[in-house]
Amino acid sequence: MLDLKLIRENPEQVQTKLNQRGTGYEIQPILELDAKRRELEQARSQLQTRSNEIGKLVGQKMKSGAAPDSAEIQALRAEGNDLKAKLADLEPQEKELKAQIDTLLLALPNLPSDLTPVGKDETENVIIRSWGDDYKPQHAVLPHWEIGENLNILNTERGTKVAQSRFVLLIGAGAALERALIQFMLAEHIQAGYLEVLPPFLVNTESLTATGQLPKFAEESFKCSEDDLWLAPTAEVPVTNLYRDEILDAATLPIYHCAYTPCFRREAGSYGRDTRGLIRLHQFNKVELVKLVSPETSEQEHQTLVERAEALLQGLKLPYRVIELCTGDLGFGAARCYDLEVWLPSSGTYREISSCSNFHDFQARRGNIRFKTAGQKGTQFVHTLNGSGLAVGRTMAAILENYQQPDGTVRVPEVLQPYLGRAIL
Repeated sequence: MLDLKLIRENPEQVQTKLNQRGTGYEIQPILELDAKRRELEQARSQLQTRSNEIGKLVGQKMKSGAAPDSAEIQALRAEGNDLKAKLADLEPQEKELKAQIDTLLLALPNLPSDLTPVGKDETENVIIRSWGDDYKPQHAVLPHWEIGENLNILNTERGTKVAQSRFVLLIGAGAALERALIQFMLAEHIQAGYLEVLPPFLVNTESLTATGQLPKFAEESFKCSEDDLWLAPTAEVPVTNLYRDEILDAATLPIYHCAYTPCFRREAGSYGRDTRGLIRLHQFNKVELVKLVSPETSEQEHQTLVERAEALLQGLKLPYRVIELCTGDLGFGAARCYDLEVWLPSSGTYREISSCSNFHDFQARRGNIRFKTAGQKGTQFVHTLNGSGLAVGRTMAAILENYQQPDGTVRVPEVLQPYLGRAIL
């Protein structure tokens, strides 16, 4: 959520930043409602001040001998009752205006960082670096879903029968490879200093609102109709919300968490895209990295977050590149974002396998996550960051294609062999 004070005091700057994201984001309605609310607040303050004065006057005059039923006392009390009625009328008006302002604020995306390249859409994203060209296969490669079905480790037909389209079944070595990837990823992150958590896979509306999925992206999530619960679209949601409505000790920052969860997304608006294989599913596994840090260190923490995800791809020897997203392609809550894209040789393209975002204080304001430094007055909002470390299904797809052999088998990356107990699929 954007700071209302920032909007009020720097409207042109805020509008310019929002325009860098595209059209449709206007702060003028917020400014108009805020002006009305502040007028009511001032009027209420004046009425309350006069009401307090009358209370004191009645007390003073009665101490001086005025009779309770005297005309003077009755007149003051009548005025006091009139003021109380006006105050009672103003209170719900203020609450309604505040609710309208909050609704509009929740619909506004984060402001792009000054460091984010300005651009209209994904065509203006910036390639930062690439890695692993020497590991790209030099022979013809089947798409991962074909080699997976040939090896009888992946079956989309039975996954669809059990659920619906965009669900898959992993069998035998396929299930074991998925599990090995999760174990490998978690072990690497834990060794790097991340504390593993296993959060609930269902989250409430307040949690999704805090991290920015609601209200804008309700159609992207699966909701349990009889409960205030949603299937988590990413571990970012439950892990960040572990600290909602808390004031942290500055000495505990930075906080690093890693978490494995299944993720559930409707993929609304993507029908017809990536309908085969492991790229775009309604249910998929992911290992997520989440950081809560002080504002002073968040940019450096962002760079090390990207490096952590890169370390896994390098360990797996999967070719990839790092893209910095421009303002027109940023996610709703991100101030700055890098995507890691892995090479899929069957299509000759790079596909996203990790998105590493710095949200600055956007999520912290929505979730009221603050910290306090010993010996200093007041509190500050933390900065939150998260990134995939990694999307497990897409990692498997990349392995099935990049490690595919001409004879139709697939080599297991060396770092996974201790977890999987085999070298060939």
